[in-house]
Amino acid sequence: MPSAASTWIDDYAQLARKMTAALARKRPSPLERGRRDVWAAAVVYALASINFLFDKSQVPHMRADDLAALFKVSQKTAANKARTVLDVLKTSQGDPAWWRPSNMDNNPFAWWVSINGLVVDARKLPQDVQEQLAKDGIIPFVPPRREAQDGRIG
Repeated sequence: MPSAASTWIDDYAQLARKMTAALARKRPSPLERGRRDVWAAAVVYALASINFLFDKSQVPHMRADDLAALFKVSQKTAANKARTVLDVLKTSQGDPAWWRPSNMDNNPFAWWVSINGLVVDARKLPQDVQEQLAKDGIIPFVPPRREAQDGRIG
């Protein structure tokens, strides 16, 4: 069984490949200009921002300057280029498209749906509705059924 650390590291690696591919498909691709190490730092920095990695209250967490140092670039350079990544991909903090898969249960944006103008948490909806929402790609998956405090299945 993989450790928690390897799981979130694998999540970031998977998302970094996906994000780099998305940037490469843009025309003109911003990746055509600039240093590879800076772009690598920027992609991971952008993902860290989206996933609140820099928030001390989160697990895992890491300081922004420590992350940039792993790529041997300055924190300011990584942050500035990450802003470009976020702007080009039209994304921001909490975006389910760039959220760590192993932590999707903890992303409220992934579960909010509008039904007749009312925003609700899809995890609270009946199982058949959740299945249809997942089939339609509106929620990431049907969450496992949990036993409620009073013993009912919810």
